[in-house]
Amino acid sequence: MAKDKLIDFVNISKSFGDNVVLDRLNLYIRENEFLTLLGPSGCGKTTMLRILGGFEAPDSGKIIFDGQDITSLPANQRALNTVFQKYALFTHMTIAENIAFGLKIKKKSKAYIDDKIKYALKLVNLDGFENRRADSLSGGQQQRIAIARAIVNEPKVLLLDEPLGALDLKLRQDMQYELIRLKNELGITFVYVTHDQEEALTMSDTIVVMNQGIIQQIGTPEDIYNEPKNAFVADFIGDSNLFEATMIRDELVSIDGTRFPCVDTGFGENMPVDVVIRPEDVVLVPPEEGIVKGIVTSLIFKGVHYEMDVAVGDREWLVHSTVMEPVGKEVGIQVIPFNIQIMKKSSSSDEEVMKKDE
Repeated sequence: MAKDKLIDFVNISKSFGDNVVLDRLNLYIRENEFLTLLGPSGCGKTTMLRILGGFEAPDSGKIIFDGQDITSLPANQRALNTVFQKYALFTHMTIAENIAFGLKIKKKSKAYIDDKIKYALKLVNLDGFENRRADSLSGGQQQRIAIARAIVNEPKVLLLDEPLGALDLKLRQDMQYELIRLKNELGITFVYVTHDQEEALTMSDTIVVMNQGIIQQIGTPEDIYNEPKNAFVADFIGDSNLFEATMIRDELVSIDGTRFPCVDTGFGENMPVDVVIRPEDVVLVPPEEGIVKGIVTSLIFKGVHYEMDVAVGDREWLVHSTVMEPVGKEVGIQVIPFNIQIMKKSSSSDEEVMKKDE
């Protein structure tokens, strides 16, 4: 059974001067969903988060939150809290005082506040840190305290604006799993902003890919990665081999003059299309067994696989494989039909893809 809609962005537009940041954007977010707004810098994802949080007002459109129009509601009256990349902790206060700050403003009792501090610290695995000062903590610990400060206010929604951006790689990966655990334990909605594709793929129930203020695609991590809707999404999410190609007919596509069987239908005959083939789906075989032949031109060991470039005529194919082929060797290339993804040729990479299925 589908979760209920909690948040609805309805025809939201926002400009700063002549720069259109959001253009008639429509999006809904379900209750208890981990939804990630993903895209390059300047795509409008942080502006969306700030409009939802009440820190910016849209030029037009409205936001419906739990059935109520909150477009004009002040930030402090919305049932949500925000965790920023810069954690904005009060360095002159103890951890307990930082966490209690919002509760004291709400005039909660000392007993209530003390219980909430203990609960929040336990939830973020920092029991016993009450009397430490914020500036004595590591970046990862400060990030956990910022989350603890947000969740003690019992928001229906937690907004996270690139909260892991300041952490090193290992700590960032650890915190990804911590955020998933927190979301599951708290049972609240997370709206997460990042430009990091790995973060989005690792943590999200739903990913919203944005570019230049327009939604390109909405879907599960698997949908976004395996079935990109256009060339922008395919290029932005993970490594890709992108081709301008011709759909000869159903289940047959021509890439650089070579015909490849595929499984897609409905694109017409002799129609220009875009094709994406993920590097891990390219199979290297003996030259005589390949659909096309090429020469290995570069080789990098990535730990879990080798990354190779294979020159096929004027084209470089990117290949990820656990089997290494040396530079200079002639190889054949095979791709099973299911792993060739056909996309309509967009007149613009900013073509809008409509709302996710109900």
